[in-house]
Amino acid sequence: MSKPSVIVVSAEDLPLVCRGEGAENWNGHPRVFLVLNADHRTASCPYCGAVYRAEGEISAHH
Repeated sequence: MSKPSVIVVSAEDLPLVCRGEGAENWNGHPRVFLVLNADHRTASCPYCGAVYRAEGEISAHH
């Protein structure tokens, strides 16, 4: 099994939602809101395993 790619996100991408990495709206998994880990600025989707990493300034409200 291959390691999932890391998807880089910024403040403009928040709130962070995953529908399935590379999936179209019609064939993705249920929409999942993800919370970035404060220490590592990452989140992973419990459905597809996609890994998201924040870059740049992100306010504490997200």
